[in-house]
Amino acid sequence: MAIEGLTSRARKTTVPLVAVSEDGFEKWLSGQPARIKTWARASGFKARPGAISLLAAPDGALERVFLGLPSPTAKAPGTEEGALWAYAACPFGLPEGSYRLDRRVGAAHAGEAALGWALGSYRFTRYRKPDRAPARLVWPPNAGRPGVENAALATFLVRDLINTPAGDMGPSHLAAAARRLGRQFGARVSVITGARLLDRNYPAIHAVGRAAADPPRLIDLHWRPAGRRRAPMVVLCGKGVCFDTGGLDLKSTAGIKLMKKDMGGAAQALGLARMIMAAGLPIRLRVLIPAVENAVAGNAYHPLDVISTRLGLSVEVGNTDAEGRIVLADALAEACRARPDLLIDMATLTGAARVALGTDLPALFCNDDGLAEKTLAAGRRAEDPLWRLPLWAPYRDKLDSRVADINNISPGAYGGAITAALFLQEFVTNGTPWIHVDFMGWNETERPGRPEGGEAQGMRALFALIEKEFCA
Repeated sequence: MAIEGLTSRARKTTVPLVAVSEDGFEKWLSGQPARIKTWARASGFKARPGAISLLAAPDGALERVFLGLPSPTAKAPGTEEGALWAYAACPFGLPEGSYRLDRRVGAAHAGEAALGWALGSYRFTRYRKPDRAPARLVWPPNAGRPGVENAALATFLVRDLINTPAGDMGPSHLAAAARRLGRQFGARVSVITGARLLDRNYPAIHAVGRAAADPPRLIDLHWRPAGRRRAPMVVLCGKGVCFDTGGLDLKSTAGIKLMKKDMGGAAQALGLARMIMAAGLPIRLRVLIPAVENAVAGNAYHPLDVISTRLGLSVEVGNTDAEGRIVLADALAEACRARPDLLIDMATLTGAARVALGTDLPALFCNDDGLAEKTLAAGRRAEDPLWRLPLWAPYRDKLDSRVADINNISPGAYGGAITAALFLQEFVTNGTPWIHVDFMGWNETERPGRPEGGEAQGMRALFALIEKEFCA
C-alpha cells in the first residue's frame, strides 16, 4: 500500500525544501545571499517550529520552500517537539506538488521527515471525497523506508478503525478486520462468538456483550515467523468495546457521543500487531481482543450483578459503565496461561487518566520498574511519549466487595485510573511482565500530523520497546 504523501519520483518541477532550526536561523541567514535576507525580513520568517514560507522565482514560479524546525538543544525529553511534527505540517500546508529535502541529512532526521510527512498526509475518506491531494515528498534516500512505511500504515489502520462509526464497526466488523490482517501476514485468526463464550469459559465477555444485536466475541490471532517455534512470546490484549452506552448506568448525551472510539485499545493492538508482523520480528505473537457492544436491552447485565470470570474470581458490578476492565479480565487470564515473556494490554479505559494527564499523554502502568523505564525510554526515542502512574497497592482495598471477590469500581471519585489498573492486575499471573496503557485514542483538535479523530497513542513506543528487547 502506497502512502499518498510520499513519492519515489522526482520531477523537473520538484521544489527543494530548506529546513532551518529556530536556534540556528540567524547564523544560517547570515550566510545567505542578499535576496534571501531581504525575503526573510519582508516575510517575517523566523524558523519557528512548523512555520512554512514560500519563495518565488523571478518568473513567479515556486522556487523553494522554507520550514522552521525546533531547536534540538531546547527540546525537552519526552515531549512532541521534534522535527517529525514540523514536517507533518507540510502535506496540507504547502501547495499541491512535489518537494524534496534540499540536502542529504542523517538517517534519523530523514526518517523523522518522512514519517512526519506521512502522518500529516492522512485523511479518513470512507464517507467523503477529499478536497485536495496532499503535497508529496520525494523519499529521502536514507530515510529507512520500510520502518517509516510500517509505522505510518499501522497508524492509518488504527485511525481508520477508530474513525469508523459503530454502525459499521461492531464486534463482527472488528473480527473481520482482524481476519483481513491475519490473511495479509499469514497469521491464524479464530473467533469465539455468542453463547460459545460460555461454553469455552469466557463468562465476563459474554455478560457485558450479550444485550447487543451483534453478539460478543473473543478474537484470537496467532503469528510467528517461519522457523521460530521457540521464540519469545508477546501477547497483546486490546479493549474492543465497539460502542459503550454505559449499559444500564447510561451515559449522558455528552458522554456517549464519542463512544465509537471505545474500541481504540483493540484498534491499537491490531496496529501494533501489524508493525510486528510486517517487520518480521523474531517473536511468537498472540493478540486477544474481547469485542463487545455495551448495549441496553432486556437481557443487559445490571448494577450489583455478580459476574463470573475465566480466572474464577467473582466480580460485583458496581457500575455497568466500567465494562472495559470486565471484558479484559477474561482476556488477561487467558493470556497468562501461555506464560508470555511480555504481556501488554491497551485500553481507552478511564476518564481519570485523562484528568491526570490530559488527552495526549497515555498513562503507563507496569509491574516491573526496569521494564517501565525501558518503555518510557522507547517512547522518548520514538517521539511517542507515555507517563507512568503507580500500581499503588494500598488502594486495592477500595475494590473490596461484601458479596464477591472484587468490585469493578471503587466507591469514591479519586484515583480511578489506578484502581482500574489494580483491578486488571488481579487477573495477571504473578511474575508475568505486564504493561497496561490507558489512553484517549482520539485527537480533540486538528494539529499537524494529528488530525481530529481516532489516534494511535503509545503504539510506536511499544514497538520500539519490543524491537529492542527481543531483537537486539
